[in-house]
Amino acid sequence: MTRLFLASLFLLAAGSAACASAPAPAAYAGPQRINKAIELLAAGQPVYYDYGRGGYEEGKALAKGWADILMYDMEGAAMDFSKLRDFMRGLVDGGPTPSGHRTPAVIVTLPVYGLDEATVRANHWMIQQALAAGVHGLHLCHARNPEAVRAFVRASRYEINRQGDGLGEGLRMFGAHEFASRIWGVTPKQYYAVADTWPLNPKGELMLGVKIEDRAGLENTEAIAAVPGLSFAEWGPRDTSYASGHLDVAFDYGRKPGVVQPLELAAAAQRVIAASKANRLHILDNAMAEDIVSQIDAGIDIIAGGMKEVADIGRRHTGRTMP
Repeated sequence: MTRLFLASLFLLAAGSAACASAPAPAAYAGPQRINKAIELLAAGQPVYYDYGRGGYEEGKALAKGWADILMYDMEGAAMDFSKLRDFMRGLVDGGPTPSGHRTPAVIVTLPVYGLDEATVRANHWMIQQALAAGVHGLHLCHARNPEAVRAFVRASRYEINRQGDGLGEGLRMFGAHEFASRIWGVTPKQYYAVADTWPLNPKGELMLGVKIEDRAGLENTEAIAAVPGLSFAEWGPRDTSYASGHLDVAFDYGRKPGVVQPLELAAAAQRVIAASKANRLHILDNAMAEDIVSQIDAGIDIIAGGMKEVADIGRRHTGRTMP
């Protein structure tokens, strides 16, 4: 099965063979990429995520779950790379996913903040260690300026990867691929070919995202969103609320329907969303059952909140066929 998957790894989906008189969508034909979330987003389908922060048993339990992405917390939870590797092994041993992918996509929320270029470069080892665990993406919190974000992208790419104006070559060096390639179910050489950021590299299987979630970052929103190599962005509603003095909103956002959003927070959200759309970035935001349809229709396509009910409603709305 693994060889069959590898043989079709870089093929485009065949598409529906149905004619105009038979408009029903074709059944899902099986994995076309390693990263389930990229496959869905490239097909115009939103993705939905749940959370992780544990080790082997948690990974095994989540392997066949409903989520397309597991957002693994290393910002607020312990930064334990051995536990992260155990989590990834658990996903493989408990898999495949209902769609046939080896694992759900796993994106790590890093403990390093994008305060400036020097901070990110000094902590590039965190990026290296997370990627060496076989994860499928990274999320940089408190992205404050484009120089920090460029350093984040460079540290996430191998030295051979040089696409992207103004980025320079990647900073990941040869090595530390053995565990990651086993998690992905590919050879080391194949891992090097696809362990790059998407969509800058169309064959890439890594997703890099930024949180523009404080006043310093908001001032540089447009420049941050324009950095090559990013896959998605979010406006960080809780941190943005808290930083603006709205503690109650920070705790209630995305949890209680009908929470009134102060005008400056709505403006912050719209600024990040507009900049993301202008740079063709996917947009991460919360959704509840009451607003998932309107969120999707507004262009939000990475859905936070960790609620299966929300994913079920959204998938029906977009006519999704992938399990």
